[in-house]
Amino acid sequence: MRLVGDIGGTRARFALAPVPGHLVRVRTLAVADFPGPEAAIRAYLGGAAMPAEVVLAVATPVEEDEIAFTNAPWRFRASALAAALGMRRLAVVNDFTAHALALPALGAEDLEPLGGGVPDPRRPRLVLGPGTGLGTAVLVPCGDFDRPLPTEAGHMSLAPETARERAILDHLAARRDHVSRERVVSGPGLVTLVEALAALEGVAVPAADPPAVVAGARAGDPLCREAVDLFIALLGAYAGDLALAHGARGGVHLVGGLLAALGELFDPVLFRRRFEGKGRLSTWLAGVPVHRVRRTDTGLLGASRYDFARAEAVAGVVVDAGAGGRDGVDSPSHP
Repeated sequence: MRLVGDIGGTRARFALAPVPGHLVRVRTLAVADFPGPEAAIRAYLGGAAMPAEVVLAVATPVEEDEIAFTNAPWRFRASALAAALGMRRLAVVNDFTAHALALPALGAEDLEPLGGGVPDPRRPRLVLGPGTGLGTAVLVPCGDFDRPLPTEAGHMSLAPETARERAILDHLAARRDHVSRERVVSGPGLVTLVEALAALEGVAVPAADPPAVVAGARAGDPLCREAVDLFIALLGAYAGDLALAHGARGGVHLVGGLLAALGELFDPVLFRRRFEGKGRLSTWLAGVPVHRVRRTDTGLLGASRYDFARAEAVAGVVVDAGAGGRDGVDSPSHP
């Protein structure tokens, strides 16, 4: 039995995995309700025994034993967490490492096609998803093993392509030292977009949180609808840039609950137009298949498929009570 967790800036999801790919007792907790992962895990277990193995996928770079979340106040040391909860073996990886590990387990019923050709199994696959932040990872075929490579591509600088997008960037740049893709292509980014649009139009902001922006767009509010369309366009442009950067002819996969919440508001034609709109490489991108993943538990699914025997090939931190190293903490592996 394995305890798996997918912890973002807003929600912490936990489950038990009797075998890789099979999840039971799935539960979602609010990050704001707990001081850190120890309290959240105790609440999830409710007094039940700690499983022998624990894999936590966290929304932040995992470089050392001490881990600090990018979009939440949680900080912890993997070794201290394992000791406090009596974990025999713990792995902590970036959340999009887990999303990447889930890709080979997805079936056709889990995927909504968004255009493109046939995936090339010899080439990298890309997984990305907007949530509280904007996560991205690459899955690279390496013989008998598909190796996940987490990235922090969501923090690359925003690259506007239209006059409206340039006006939004100018508005945001006057207020921030750096405007990243994540600032607008994320849940909070929907609010940032609608606030910027309201400022440019000289009108009141029509929505104060991501669900309100989505609801406003669905109800016909023009600024909320424009914010959603800008979000989709910028997501498509970002995905196309990364497909070029990684040669991702194995396919691009969009994950996360935010995209599911958009539902019919997600315009695949707009997404695909911006995904392919890269000048002389547009024809190359036209052949890259894109899928929206229908499952919203790919972080947990991937954590259940993590292989401790492959730890050296997967960036992260492993704590093993039986290890002979420093405090049982293995050095992070860096692809």
